[in-house]
Amino acid sequence: MFMLPLTHMNNDIAAIRQIIRDIPDFPKPGIVFKDITPLLGNGPLFSRTIDILAERYRSQKIDTVLGIESRGFIIGAALAYELGAGFCVVRKPGKLPYETHRASYDLEYGTDALEIHVDAIRNHARVVIADDLIATGGTAVAATELVSRLGATVVECAFVIELAFLKGREKLKPHGVFSILQYDTE
Repeated sequence: MFMLPLTHMNNDIAAIRQIIRDIPDFPKPGIVFKDITPLLGNGPLFSRTIDILAERYRSQKIDTVLGIESRGFIIGAALAYELGAGFCVVRKPGKLPYETHRASYDLEYGTDALEIHVDAIRNHARVVIADDLIATGGTAVAATELVSRLGATVVECAFVIELAFLKGREKLKPHGVFSILQYDTE
């Protein structure tokens, strides 16, 4: 089992924070987009990011990691590999080829939905939901609903970045949230 020394982990977290790029006014004016592509492109630092997440769950007997479309596929697949767990995805409607369950969630103006294959997770499985970022929490809440419909248990929701000022964590209280980086202001 790999364990990161605390001093190294603090240095790694500082390096992860530094490499995340802010893109102002994307995808619309007033939003500061947190771009993780420089992190993904830095092999050693991306590996350390996954190590930090894996260390949290290594002793928790995780059966499946669920990745939320689309950057959650990258984070989740790497985490599943590190944990020796299965991996599954939730996607926007119409993207999965087999029979699905659907969960809707609210957006600022309207609604959206996520879908999962009806056989993606076995009954009673222990699941970590992974994504790059939590903002308002709507997509993560929809993902937890889908996991529950399949008879599995959400152990926790894991994110690289948390926009804490948007209070998405509060919507996920029954399940718990872990994030490597927290931003308290825009």
